[in-house]
Amino acid sequence: MVFSAQTEQFISALEASLALQNFVKISLGNYKGAEEALKQILVRRVLIKREDKLAFTFRYKTRDLVKNFDLSEGVNLISEYLNTGFKIGTLFTTEKDLIFEELNNGKIVIREINASIKEAPSASHDKEKSRLITADSKSYLTELKITDADGKVFKNAQDKFRQINHYIEILSSLVKELPDGTIKKVADMGSGKGYLTFALYDYLHSVLKLDTEVVGVEYRQDMVDLCNAVADKSSFGKLNFVQGTIEDYDAKDVNLLIALHACDTATDDAIFKGIKANAELIVVAPCCHKQIRREIEQNKVKNDVSFLTKYGIFLERQAEMVTDGIRALILEYFGYKTKVFEFISDAHTPKNVLVVGVKKAGSLKAKDQSEERAKILQKIKETKAYFGIGYHHLERLLNL
Repeated sequence: MVFSAQTEQFISALEASLALQNFVKISLGNYKGAEEALKQILVRRVLIKREDKLAFTFRYKTRDLVKNFDLSEGVNLISEYLNTGFKIGTLFTTEKDLIFEELNNGKIVIREINASIKEAPSASHDKEKSRLITADSKSYLTELKITDADGKVFKNAQDKFRQINHYIEILSSLVKELPDGTIKKVADMGSGKGYLTFALYDYLHSVLKLDTEVVGVEYRQDMVDLCNAVADKSSFGKLNFVQGTIEDYDAKDVNLLIALHACDTATDDAIFKGIKANAELIVVAPCCHKQIRREIEQNKVKNDVSFLTKYGIFLERQAEMVTDGIRALILEYFGYKTKVFEFISDAHTPKNVLVVGVKKAGSLKAKDQSEERAKILQKIKETKAYFGIGYHHLERLLNL
């Protein structure tokens, strides 16, 4: 691959900074290449098992992917990306910043400016990541057996702590899409032991400084009693846990409704409650998809994917996609902008699909809105016919 003189100049400066130990990081942006949904690459130096590596964070539209490379391999990869898609690259060192930019006319320029970061970061791979929820002696984390009394995360709770923070990072980005002051009441349906519920309350009150009421809804009375005791010890005055089912809970005035891993049609019950409450934000992580799978199995419609669904594992995956796809369409019918994406790696939990509905401000004219809703109903009807589905539980709850 042939590189421009400017690319070679930029890479030479990178290699020199690595050799001189004044490298801070690299940012590649303004991507115009062929890799779908890729937006940015961030590169930092890490030390893994006493070996120098370059850690690449590939930022896509709905997820981040981190990969580590040997120094020479990483440098070569940066060269290739500058040559095949990224129009801007910034090398940060403690001595200076170097900016590589390909202009609209194809000309490449290199600019040098004063260093914006004067001290090289630690290369330790094991350093504490910057998190929205920290482990510094918070009583609820100790009571929930995530940390000891000194705020140190237990070894067997490391995955759970990372999972909690990942949830909060996602919810944080979604909450920030809403106008200030929107989130006044949150309901966490099927809150279990309350790991996320406590962390979300902590984030809303301690970080965002909101006076938000948070309610955890849980069927098991022992879990409700445990969580209320922890909330009391933590002086979380606007956090409360109630015993009951998702189906029976009165969600009136709820602005943010969450249901993580509510089994089968309980996810539909949660979405139904959110829609009826006109919640500004609905976030569900579905678990099990038995209702639609039974429909598909009973009717055995022949279609273009029948050769796949004769295998149980493929049938299960198809049922998951169809169930959640119809849920997304129904949310759109009721005026929500929907997102469906992976939210956590399989290393932590196999339940890795998040369905999000963000209430849209009314922008379409009544006629256009009516036409759009008619198209959605037709798509749902066609989908059910294609897969042999008699009904979808959420559709039935909403009398569509």
